[in-house]
Amino acid sequence: MTKYNELQVTSNKGIKRIGRGIASGQGKTAGRGTKGQKARTGKKLGPVFAGGSRTIVTAVPKARGFKSLRTPAQVVYLDHLNNLSAKIVDNFSLFKEGYISSPYQAVKVILRGELTKSINLQVAGASKSVQAAVVKAGGTFIKTAVPLKKSTKVAETTAK
Repeated sequence: MTKYNELQVTSNKGIKRIGRGIASGQGKTAGRGTKGQKARTGKKLGPVFAGGSRTIVTAVPKARGFKSLRTPAQVVYLDHLNNLSAKIVDNFSLFKEGYISSPYQAVKVILRGELTKSINLQVAGASKSVQAAVVKAGGTFIKTAVPLKKSTKVAETTAK
């Protein structure tokens, strides 16, 4: 009796040779059955072929246009900035006050109402009229990149 660790095992199994006589087990029709389009050599059926009837691909209408994968910017209005207590207004201060749903998305400030206090606005975008209103109120506007989420592994290593 041979032991399990002494078995002679080959890693590459030989290919199955079909159509090489009846004795081989895969002779005569070579596993293709008898007659018909699938038994012949040459033209093969496409993946969407439906027996000569109209395929599902041609039956379903084409979807027009396209769907953008870019996430739209979150909108904050200028008059909301009057209610903020922070001197520097960025994604995190707006998120903390509840004006945006996530600090890791682009934020654009749009003109509505007036700005009464001086602030330093640091977001991804602001309309030209908002930039002028911020400067007029004595503040500054700095266009900044959208903050990236820190991975949990990085956060764990920095906390230690």
